[in-house]
Parts: sequence; structure tokens; C-alpha cells
Amino acid sequence: MADHDTAPKKLFIKTYGCQMNVYDSERMAEALGAQGYVTTEQADEADMVLLNTCHIREKAAEKVYSDLGRLRPLKEAKPELKIGVAGCVAQAEGAEILRRMPLVDLVVGPQSYHRLPEMTKAAEAGEKTVDTDFPLEDKFDHLARRPKAARGPTAFLTVQEGCDKFCAFCVVPYTRGAEVSRPVDRVLAEARDLVERGVREITLLGQNVNAYHGAGEGGDWGLGRLARELAKIDGLDRIRYTTSHPNDMDDELIAAHGELPELMPYLHLPVQSGSDRILKAMNRKHTAEQYLRLVERIRAARPDLVLTSDFIVGFPGETDEDFEATMQLVEAVGYGMAYSFKYSARPGTPAAEKAAVAAEVADERLQRLQALLTQQQRQVQDDMVGREVSVLFEKPGRLEGQMVGKSEHLHAVHVRHPAARPGVIGRVRITGSAPNSLAGDWVDG
Repeated sequence: MADHDTAPKKLFIKTYGCQMNVYDSERMAEALGAQGYVTTEQADEADMVLLNTCHIREKAAEKVYSDLGRLRPLKEAKPELKIGVAGCVAQAEGAEILRRMPLVDLVVGPQSYHRLPEMTKAAEAGEKTVDTDFPLEDKFDHLARRPKAARGPTAFLTVQEGCDKFCAFCVVPYTRGAEVSRPVDRVLAEARDLVERGVREITLLGQNVNAYHGAGEGGDWGLGRLARELAKIDGLDRIRYTTSHPNDMDDELIAAHGELPELMPYLHLPVQSGSDRILKAMNRKHTAEQYLRLVERIRAARPDLVLTSDFIVGFPGETDEDFEATMQLVEAVGYGMAYSFKYSARPGTPAAEKAAVAAEVADERLQRLQALLTQQQRQVQDDMVGREVSVLFEKPGRLEGQMVGKSEHLHAVHVRHPAARPGVIGRVRITGSAPNSLAGDWVDG
């Protein structure tokens, strides 16, 4: 048996927030894997605990500080334990984290996590480090090659980071930096590597993923052209992308939705509000009418596309008329699902300095909006009953003999059949609709 000196060090990562943070956590684990760390699901087993944080939701920083407080007894019992804070809260708070929480050993922003191995060595030597730079070098160039272990049938792949839109409510431009896109050849190489390890569906990630402008043959490529090239990879059966901005849906990408069977008929296209006055105050740089016409064009290209969105209610200055305009837009579009939130101020953003809508008014509006969105979601799912869909199975369900996978439209589908195994794509006839999933029967042949 290996003694303590040769046993692998254990890494526990808690990931907050979006799919990009999930991808980042994977890459951080891989980077530290080159230093002998293996991942664990138990923080009390770890030699290093890493909190990969998100700054989008309300009181994000305070939630991280609360989690750090809960780690204090573990650190006291195990002084050699190293604790790191990564991601967008790390970027926003920087050295303040070390000041408020001396138990933290390192703080690293989302554009600097390729430097984690060096920072970890410093932490192991007793040195505290903070790196929240926006480095000139591409972090992806400096990460270790992804290990060749088998993967599940789906994977995330970051192709674009940062945001130049500066919406009045959003901290992303300040925590993730300016829009940058990974070169085409590196995206394709990583996608091929994932497919070789069993991945059949890739979701391309970016803060504004459809603003992708990666360097490729003949100049910069847009997301539509990248999707066409990815579709040529043998074994890559499904392509998705998130999150999009309406102003970056160009003709090439819209055409790809109609022409590429590998590009799934599902699109998350945040609008935030249906009021032109509020959209202007949000600095969204589009109108409700422009959004509606864009939806028409996309659906003309791919009629079976399921559309989802994001909404903020109670934005500073929102009147009853503004909110009703949002409800009218939702009625006009018909969403398969949507995320809706009551506005909460983010320090440092332009909207944070404006007077808030009364909490009880915002609460009532949110309840009304969510009721309508839930009704639309149920209608879209109920309309699936009787239809045949293609399901990529991923994992066992909760019931004996049941498998769960995702349809083309990203609906969770439960099936009992011996042929339904992880990594298999099968035809399924939908027989039932539940609040957040569908049930179906395997279709032979």
C-alpha cells in the first residue's frame, strides 16, 4: 500500500452558476491533475478545496463568504488543507477575499486559471497568491492536454469568452473581460478529442457564443461556419450552443439552423424585457419588434425549433405598462421554457445606482410572468405527446430499468427498454408529459 507521501492528493471543486463554470472546473481539475491531484466528491477528504464562483445571482459574493465560513472548522482540523476561490467572484473581490477570509490560500480569476499549478505550488509552500489579471496569453494554450479517459455522451466546449455588450444590469464584462474567441483549429481539435472519447453531443459555450469570431482559414469564422465544420466530424451527431445575444444572430447562423441536421432545434435567446423603454435603459441595443422579427426568421428556417429565454422583472423604472409589454411579447413568441428573475442590483453596474421598483410590485409581476411561462412550457411538452423524437441516452433513471436522455429539443425523456443505454441515440414515441420531463416508448427499427 502506498504511504502518505506517495498517495495522490485529493481535490474537491464546488461549481457555482453556469455551464461555462462547469467547463472551467473540468479544465482546472485537469490542470491540477498534472500535479498529482485526483478529484473527490467529499470536501473533508480533500487536500485542496476550490470554489469556482459565479457573480450573476443576487448576493453571490456573500454566499461564497458563507461557504468559506463553513469550511473554517475543516481548515482548523486540517491546517495543511489548501483553499482556493476561483471564477467571477474571485475576479470581482480579489485580495478582499484574503482580507475577509484569511483561511483562503489563493484567489484566481476566470481568465487566469491556467496559472493554477504555479499558484498551488506557492500555496503548498505557505505563500498566499492572488491573480485576477486579464493576461495577454491565451489560457487554453497553457493548459495541459485533456486526459484520454472515456467521457459520457455529452460535453461542454468553450469557444468564446467575455462580453462587449455592457448591459446595464450585468457584471460579466467586468469579471470576464472583453469578447475573445478561440481559434478554429483548436476548437476542432478539442471537439475531435472529445468524440474519440465517446462524446456524441457537444454544447458550444460562450458569454455571447454567437458573437464567435475565431481565426480560421481565410479570416475570422462566425459560429454558423464553425458549426458546419464541426458537423463534418464523424461521430459528432449533435451540436448545441449557449448563450446567445439577439444582435449576434447573423444570416449564416440562421441558415445553419435550417440546413444542418446536427444543429439541434433548440435556441436560448435572452430578451430580458418586452418594453422598448426598458430595453433601452438596459442598454440591450435592440427593440421588442426587432426581437420578434428575428424569431420569425429563425422559425422560418427551422419550424420545429423550441425557443427559450431570460427575463428580468422590476428593472429600475419599470412601470405597469412596461411589464404588460413583456407579457405581450411572451404571448407572441410562445416559449418552451424560460428563466425569469426579479431584478437585483450588482455593485458597479450602471443600473445599481437607480431607484428600485417596490419589492411587492416586483414580486407580483414575477409571479404573473412565471405562471404564463410555466403554462407555455407545459403546452410545448404536452404537444410532444404522440410525436416521435430522437433521444440521446445519458444515465439510468430513478426507477428500475429506466434510462434518461435528452431529445433534440433538450427535453428530458424517460424510457424503459434494453436497447436504451448511455451513448445510444434512439427513436422514441412520447407517451406522457410531466412538469419537467417526458415519458416514451422505444420505437423499433
